[in-house]
Amino acid sequence: MLRLTSRLTRRSLTMSPARKSSTEVPPKGYAVDPSAGPMLRYQASLPRLPVPTISSTAHKYLESTRPHLTPAEYAQTEAAVHAFMQSEQAVELQKRLEARAAEPGRLSWLSDWWNDVAYMGYRDPVVVFVSYYYVHVNDPLRTKPAQRAASLIRAMLPFRSMTESKELEPEKVRGAPLCMDSYKWLFHSSRYPTKPSDTARKFDPATHNHVVFVRKNKFYTVPLAHSSGQELSAAELETQIERVIEMAGDTAATPIGALTSDNRDHWTDAREALIAVSPVNATSLEAIESAMIVVCLDDSKPVTREEIATACWVGDGRNRFYDKHQLIVFDNGRSGFLGEHSCMDGTPTLRMNEFVLATLALGKADLGTPTGEQLPAPTELPFELNAITRDLVTGAAARFDALVAQHELHVLHYEGYGKDAVKRFGASPDAWAQLVKQLAFHKMFGRPGVTYESAQTRKYQLGRTEVIRAASSESRAFAEAMLDPKASDAQRVALFRKAVTRHLQYAAWAADGQGVDRHLFGLKKMLKEGEEVPALYLDGAFAKTNHWELSTSQLSSPYLDGWGYGEVVPDGYGLAYAIGDRYIRWTITSTRGDAAALRHYLAEAATELRDVMDRVVKQEEKGKEGKAKL
Repeated sequence: MLRLTSRLTRRSLTMSPARKSSTEVPPKGYAVDPSAGPMLRYQASLPRLPVPTISSTAHKYLESTRPHLTPAEYAQTEAAVHAFMQSEQAVELQKRLEARAAEPGRLSWLSDWWNDVAYMGYRDPVVVFVSYYYVHVNDPLRTKPAQRAASLIRAMLPFRSMTESKELEPEKVRGAPLCMDSYKWLFHSSRYPTKPSDTARKFDPATHNHVVFVRKNKFYTVPLAHSSGQELSAAELETQIERVIEMAGDTAATPIGALTSDNRDHWTDAREALIAVSPVNATSLEAIESAMIVVCLDDSKPVTREEIATACWVGDGRNRFYDKHQLIVFDNGRSGFLGEHSCMDGTPTLRMNEFVLATLALGKADLGTPTGEQLPAPTELPFELNAITRDLVTGAAARFDALVAQHELHVLHYEGYGKDAVKRFGASPDAWAQLVKQLAFHKMFGRPGVTYESAQTRKYQLGRTEVIRAASSESRAFAEAMLDPKASDAQRVALFRKAVTRHLQYAAWAADGQGVDRHLFGLKKMLKEGEEVPALYLDGAFAKTNHWELSTSQLSSPYLDGWGYGEVVPDGYGLAYAIGDRYIRWTITSTRGDAAALRHYLAEAATELRDVMDRVVKQEEKGKEGKAKL
């Protein structure tokens, strides 16, 4: 199951995001730790993730189940929840969870559990189910692959420097600093397949100062600095990349990278088999895993939004190394990014991509000056294979092909309006987009969709995400009114505004660590072996309202031309979205075979909501003008 990237509140991009002053007045409630470095200076004073009360979670949970249940089903669920609230077992589980949260030295009661269950212990392939991708806005100045890749790498080096030296300015939301702990996994790190749960390793950038390219399934390492220590310029990197493309030739190699696309247990066994063949293989793997980043030089030329989105999301399953963050550059100069999700969510990788793309677009990137020194040839990383390992690669590639063949991806780049118009209507752009989804789902299925929207909880120590349960009784009433020919526009808009208010309230709860899902998860984890599972978890509503038919998340940036991920349940949809000033873009992934229909209904719903709001707002403005004349 995919664990979604965090919902990001858009803010101005800081082109040089390092702390400019050593003296400052910290935000209220936070202390500065000068010894931690600028990036982590608030880290020690971040609050810990709270444990909500049983009563708060129970009431929110009941509220979130109501739109999906019949009256009889709701009565049964209500009885199960009330029985749990009044039980000694609930009191005991809550006491255990609070004790865990209060343990000295424990920064989060949730993070260890969640990182294992949601990421490291998850055994299905990371590609499709866990990875997420960004499509970069096109760069008309750099249309050749070597030129584009070189500029991206060179523009990334200052961000790497600030991150590794801990000089990067910490992110803030409404003045409150966010947890920056996950930034250490941004560069020179890799996920490793192990049983029963994967692990991750961070490498020293000083001793592994290189980048790895993969072209025609062949891996090449290139140092990022001269022997003098001076970093390669963009022109020098371009020369090296052109050499890589020439060295790779036209013949594809046995795709070792395909192994990383497989079930994690399969990849664990295959990695052991690969290393057993020859120590050369272990050396080559470590060179890949320790690199700053992997750069995939694909020989395709995607044009349409669907083509480039699919190529960034899954590619061909061969010219990749899915255990690491990857830049992807195509032969027509288009580019993108594929995120390895286990150690960090989407906001840090978005910030890094924005920095790289913005500095290039605005002409602020330091592209360096060639030294004139002779560059050593890129080094191909060899792999020695036997019949067993060749069969393992063939099997992994075949399973990848079969998995991807089940999927479809559609992009709706809706240009009828965007954030500017939504704000003129006095609505939250995110709530608006969520209610368009609910209306579209009602049009298609005649009922609310069980919806996961991701909210980041990085205001807390080691915080990651919480669920915004975006389908509500209010959103259901709004959608039903929109589909009721007897309902008036005024009624529809009144219900829309109630649904927006409810959505914003639940979003605020989730961001404050007061949502439903993580708390219920934590309480269940506190059960000891042999203890009875509370009826709340066995009630049909629990499974039904955790079956995320619509898996949604927003990341919006003027420097991205798309982003997305896979569905989280077999009969559901991945529904990433971005809200620009004059557009809303949805990316739909699914194995159902009807993603094109949902795309149609999203466009229809978006237009209908705007038209209704436009009519009512004009009537309201006329009414105000009439009163003013009186």
